[in-house]
Amino acid sequence: MREPAGEPETLRGRADVPGRDVVDSSLVLDWLRRVSTAMHQHQHHLIDLDSAIGDGDHGANMARGFAAVRVTLDAPSRAPTSPGAALAAAGSTLVSVVGGASGPLYGGAFRTWGAALGTAPEVGALRFAAGLTAALATMQRLGAAVPGDKTMIDACSPAVSAFRATAESGGDFASAARAAARAAETGMLATIPLQARKGRAAYLGLRSIGHQDPGATSACYVFRALAEAAGAPVTPSP
Repeated sequence: MREPAGEPETLRGRADVPGRDVVDSSLVLDWLRRVSTAMHQHQHHLIDLDSAIGDGDHGANMARGFAAVRVTLDAPSRAPTSPGAALAAAGSTLVSVVGGASGPLYGGAFRTWGAALGTAPEVGALRFAAGLTAALATMQRLGAAVPGDKTMIDACSPAVSAFRATAESGGDFASAARAAARAAETGMLATIPLQARKGRAAYLGLRSIGHQDPGATSACYVFRALAEAAGAPVTPSP
């Protein structure tokens, strides 16, 4: 699928306005479109990472899955009217389109997140954080993974903690999203010296050490895109 060079300003959500602490469906749609673009642009990097310690299909799965999410949410007849509805629809699409472990993990997390946000047309950073926390719990339950296992949880868990801590301390949505993106990248890089304890990489034992986890990397792209949609982009490390 051909990806657009950029997003028109009309697709921007309202959380990119300085000091605003609100998330609406346009912000979530903008975010998910950015995730789709990121997965398309970086799919070969994800393939290379997964080929080293897995079965090599993570990049293609993520690109295909989030492209399908984009098609689903961009259909005029199915335009979501709330952040929760957008996330739930994205989750259902990922579950139905993406194979392997990543489809159920990401899909289940997004569906839980959507259910937690409900049908409110706008939600604040604290409620968004509560949904994000519930989504992480679903991901950990389905994957039976904890931080340190060298999985996507190593990026997601610190990102969720950073988002929640920033929101609870009075930070607005943009500040929380930026903190989450930075924490996700730190967690992603921290997988390099770890020995995998879950997934196909676990079969490699000590040979998994020295490789960056592909699931943690795709999770980092998700949180970077959230920060971009919030108007608070972070500069990736070299």
